[in-house]
Amino acid sequence: MFENEEKTNIENLGEFGLIDHLTRNITLTQKSTIKGVGDDAAVLDFEGKKTLISTDLLLEGIHFDLAYTPLKHLGYKAVQVNLSDIYAMNGTASQVTVSIGMSSKFPLEAIEELYEGIYLACGNYNVDIVGGDTSASKQGLVISITSIGYADEKDVVYRNTAEEGDLICVSGDLGGAYTGLQLLEREKLVYIENPNIQPDLEGKDYIVERQLKPEARKDIIDLLKELSVKPTAMIDVSDGLASEILHICKQSNKGCKLYEEKIPIDPMTYETAREFGLDPTVCALSGGEDYELLFTVKQADYDKIKHKMDFSIIGYITEPNEGCSLITKSGNVHELKAQGWNAFKSGQ
Repeated sequence: MFENEEKTNIENLGEFGLIDHLTRNITLTQKSTIKGVGDDAAVLDFEGKKTLISTDLLLEGIHFDLAYTPLKHLGYKAVQVNLSDIYAMNGTASQVTVSIGMSSKFPLEAIEELYEGIYLACGNYNVDIVGGDTSASKQGLVISITSIGYADEKDVVYRNTAEEGDLICVSGDLGGAYTGLQLLEREKLVYIENPNIQPDLEGKDYIVERQLKPEARKDIIDLLKELSVKPTAMIDVSDGLASEILHICKQSNKGCKLYEEKIPIDPMTYETAREFGLDPTVCALSGGEDYELLFTVKQADYDKIKHKMDFSIIGYITEPNEGCSLITKSGNVHELKAQGWNAFKSGQ
């Protein structure tokens, strides 16, 4: 569950002592942060820009399994999934608040490991921690992070502004996080059956990291600005490609055509999916947790992006009466359906 063998009971510190302990080394770097941790509320000043706010809740046993998720990785990922929402609005992430609920099974050293990951993510992405809360929990570990950012009004990108003829693009590659999860789940079952057998993850580093330690795509936002390309619509890929493009199409009142052969899938993802008897395309369409950026751009911007390896052009936006479809490698046309992760589905 955690690496540090020393154990300090959190009851010895108390809530305020714990907060002081976890926040004692916070250094503020954002000029928009006027007041961070230590008062009733943080004070931020974005100098006339639009403020962006997003919140995610991660629950032990629902969103993560501590049997194979190191706490440092979990802290890092918890921040990344929130920053991704700010970048999906074409904004700059600048602050987060961190709230945790923990059961008595967690000693101080475990929570310190969790916060090591949180601090690392914030440091790597130049984000300030400006507040939060701690609480006891009878349901295991609970993590709630709110991300805060900003953008000029003219730069904000929504989901509902895609237009007919726009090109559909996605950053990075897809399906890796899902296949990484299948691998970790398999090794967990092997370990349960025989604790003497060590996990066999050799050669699978990439997909394991895609699941345990994703990176929000701030670099894509920076690249688009360098290219002078403003997406017409954008969303991050948290629930699978199919689900996300359907969100854009529904909110924009448009249809779409995606081409299976254009969907970027890493060779390791492809091979591992086949090992598990899975269709790699289905992993990309419905797996989720890739935290790549899915966006549409005007056809006039094609020449600016066509040779960029950082993202792929995978289809185009149509009129709503054409529906949302996937053209397979063999030329067959299938209706796109959202089969991504459902937090309220029984058994999940």
